Amino acid sequence: MEKGKILLALTGIHPQRWHELLSAEREVVLEPNGANDPSIAYAVVWKQKPNLLKSLPNLRAIFSIGAGVDHIFADPGLPDVPIVKIVADNLTQHMVEYVVWRVLDHHRQASLYRAQQQKKIWHEPPQRAAGDISVGIMGLGSLGSAAASALLSLGFAVNGWSRSERPMKGVSTYAGEAGLIPFLNATDILVVLLPLTPQTQGIVNYGLLKELRRRNGLGGAVLINAGRGRLQKDADILRALDDGTLKEASLDVFEVEPLPKTSPLWSHPKVFVTPHAAATSDPAHLVPIMLRQMAAFERGEKLENLVDRKAGY
Repeated sequence: MEKGKILLALTGIHPQRWHELLSAEREVVLEPNGANDPSIAYAVVWKQKPNLLKSLPNLRAIFSIGAGVDHIFADPGLPDVPIVKIVADNLTQHMVEYVVWRVLDHHRQASLYRAQQQKKIWHEPPQRAAGDISVGIMGLGSLGSAAASALLSLGFAVNGWSRSERPMKGVSTYAGEAGLIPFLNATDILVVLLPLTPQTQGIVNYGLLKELRRRNGLGGAVLINAGRGRLQKDADILRALDDGTLKEASLDVFEVEPLPKTSPLWSHPKVFVTPHAAATSDPAHLVPIMLRQMAAFERGEKLENLVDRKAGY
């Protein structure tokens, strides 16, 4: 198979470093150039413009530069070619670090200590052991399962929920609609790492949050969302925080990004905000994986980490 060109189409991300690394091995065309170019075989994208890819007559595969692929499916003119999601040790490590950081921050009552420091209060509150706290992870894919393993090593009780059965040693797993409420009822800290699909959009709403366990281990339920912003209803999270359904929340993603300056989430005393930074895509780690896949594909080998179009991830 002939070595094909790459179309690089990134929105909201500067393409320079991606272009430099990709062009070390292949000819790269930067969008908006390349329309109808028959020599383009691959598209490396992030939030590509609608109907951009359908004009490429010999496109062989689409690569997302992030773990999520909902931005690709938002294209009404998406061509029927394989879509590859990136699975990389570097990306996984970043996500695991974020999840462990936020779980420990809530577990070790960091917000209380920060407030005490401001008031110069010397007081040690009771601290529960990690084993008394149940962390529930929604989404047991590569990122979720890695986060679960890290939390298990710290001594937390870990639950996992996914669309279909995903058994994991040491983790109490639940699946499908029938398993969702039992999973939530057994969870103190909810970590959301789901893909965004029509079925998961808005799933983190007030009704779901009301099902979380609220007991004296933490003084209330906690939400951590490092998945996708449109999984959650921002207004429902605020309502849950204000009425005590949630004790605290760590949010890395939001319904609208960047988070509008008018959003009350910025200044809410029970919310920790990060700017979609939990697992940043590093081109130095991800580009070699893409180039290796392209070369293997041209040798007749199968692409890895393909997206299931029916499932949407």
